[in-house]
Amino acid sequence: MISRLFRWLGHLSLPALHRLGAIGGLLTYRLSGRYRSRMRDNMSLALQRAPTPAELRSAAMETGRMMFELPYIWQRPLAKVLGHIVEVIGWEKVEAVRAEGRAVLALTPHLGCFEIISLYIGERMPMTVLYRPPKQSVIEPILRAGRQQGHIKLAPADLGGVRRLIKALRQGEATGLLPDQTPGNGEGLWSPFFGKPAYTMTLAGRLSEVQNAAVLLFWGERIVGRGWRIHVLDPLEAVSGTLEERVHAINRNIENLVQRCPTQYLWGYNRYKVPAGVAPPQEQH
Repeated sequence: MISRLFRWLGHLSLPALHRLGAIGGLLTYRLSGRYRSRMRDNMSLALQRAPTPAELRSAAMETGRMMFELPYIWQRPLAKVLGHIVEVIGWEKVEAVRAEGRAVLALTPHLGCFEIISLYIGERMPMTVLYRPPKQSVIEPILRAGRQQGHIKLAPADLGGVRRLIKALRQGEATGLLPDQTPGNGEGLWSPFFGKPAYTMTLAGRLSEVQNAAVLLFWGERIVGRGWRIHVLDPLEAVSGTLEERVHAINRNIENLVQRCPTQYLWGYNRYKVPAGVAPPQEQH
């Protein structure tokens, strides 16, 4: 049933999916008190004030659009999907990194349409992307086919996958991952994110230590009803030093990125959860 619905949605136009997504996002926000509370609390941390009702509604609609545009992105021909990119700002930074013989480490947080980033990069150069299977296993074949296009290879989120990412960087290829995805026990450390401890993956920091790896930040700004504008930015703060310092720097860079368009961040994501087996931050010594 889910896979059939997903495939059916993929045949709708992007403007139609954005309209449906906005409706679905608002319904979820209004019907789920837990979701509503989490979104409000998380946005408050970033804004340093209580979000307005209009900001909360906008964030809820953007989350819905993010979910509903996935069937289109994963099932339509790559050229058709990439044709909805209305502008790319900062791509010369990628070209400069490659001209130096360095590998691009693309960090793409849960902001705007993050799925479009790897497709755009992978259409232009070899890229290995960290991959976690979806909770709904019935859509995994669709997801894998949608993500593994162009010159993209998927690396599972395990030790073997990490080795693939490191190997790709050493060979001068691009790699990509979501640095604000909460890791499992033993795969992260507590790091401030908008002033509150968040269990944060160390993998992005470790990959930044690979020789000749250059960290660049990417996000796909959603232009409702039309497509996306891709932004490529140098880190505002250098990702350097010890592993812990690198993790903290990555979180601060993500904060800067989110503040550019806070309503398109995935505030409903449980970023501050305590993963199973992990001691809460107040118990860290």
